[in-house]
Amino acid sequence: MATTLPIAQSDALDTPRGTDLLDTPTSNKGTAFTEEERAKFGLQGLLPPHVETLDEQAVRAYEAFQKKDDDLERHIYLRALQDTNEVLFYRLIVDHIEEMTPLVYTPTVAAAIEQFSRIYRRPRGLFIPYPLRDSIPQLLRNRPNKDVDVIVVTDGERILGIGDQGAGGLGISIGKLSLYTGIGGIRPERTLPIVLDVGTNNPERLKDPEYLGWRHERITGQAYYDFVDQFVQAVKQEFPETLLQWEDFATPHARPILQRYRDQLLTFNDDIQVTAAVVLGAVLGAVKVTGKSLKEQQIVMLGAGGSGIGVADGLRMGMTSEGLSEEEARRRKVVIVGGDLVGFLRPTT
Repeated sequence: MATTLPIAQSDALDTPRGTDLLDTPTSNKGTAFTEEERAKFGLQGLLPPHVETLDEQAVRAYEAFQKKDDDLERHIYLRALQDTNEVLFYRLIVDHIEEMTPLVYTPTVAAAIEQFSRIYRRPRGLFIPYPLRDSIPQLLRNRPNKDVDVIVVTDGERILGIGDQGAGGLGISIGKLSLYTGIGGIRPERTLPIVLDVGTNNPERLKDPEYLGWRHERITGQAYYDFVDQFVQAVKQEFPETLLQWEDFATPHARPILQRYRDQLLTFNDDIQVTAAVVLGAVLGAVKVTGKSLKEQQIVMLGAGGSGIGVADGLRMGMTSEGLSEEEARRRKVVIVGGDLVGFLRPTT
């Protein structure tokens, strides 16, 4: 991560100053602001006198991180750092990628999402609740940064292995976009996490007096799809060139949404398509070692969720690319759900 941010290179009148600058996580450098920058941006007296390098900051931050008692506390610490100094946050992520990725994202993010309302500290991303469905364009315009390259959106219904978390699902979008930046190099201020809050059917959330989401059972049927369409049309208008990733939508909704919008804008479903691509790559590597081809394999799928069906589709496409017909490829795969053989998988695309 570079130690010099745009604010140190510009005299623009709209550059935040003083406490406003220190409260802007994408621009704040904390004790790493130079003497010149402190004078320039009204920071003198607001920071300790010693000017640290980013390396020195990272050592101090990592020491604080190591003193946390458990993974959830470490996750909370990292999120707080992300909300105050993103340069330092991503420096830690990059320097300790193997240690911190499981804390920022899965598996620790699941516990953080379950506790979302209790550990909520500062706004990040956008909540789009169903009652405000007619104001979605305005909500999108309330985003913290004008230019957005990537949106990760969820409706919070099928979060990892913990199910329906309602508005707390925003945590999965935040975590995934942290990987876009830490691993993919996308500038953090050009990412936007979003949760479509259509309510929740999780009784623990509905009866929790601290739950911060819309306290209502999930909207279903055509009303749900109309709401999603309002969102997509607003995104197309506001962000015509932006990537929209669908994250952790339940199986009954994930595929219909992908099928409807995949040719309307730059979009993909992580659970369906990316999982399929990764598994197909792994299987192709494995069959290469055996000296056989993919089309010779008999494949058993355990589970028919969104990811499972996506993987099955990817394997079917791999088999047909090697010369099998759709029918032949279909007959080489079976699906097992809950220990019961449910038959040959039929093409779903």
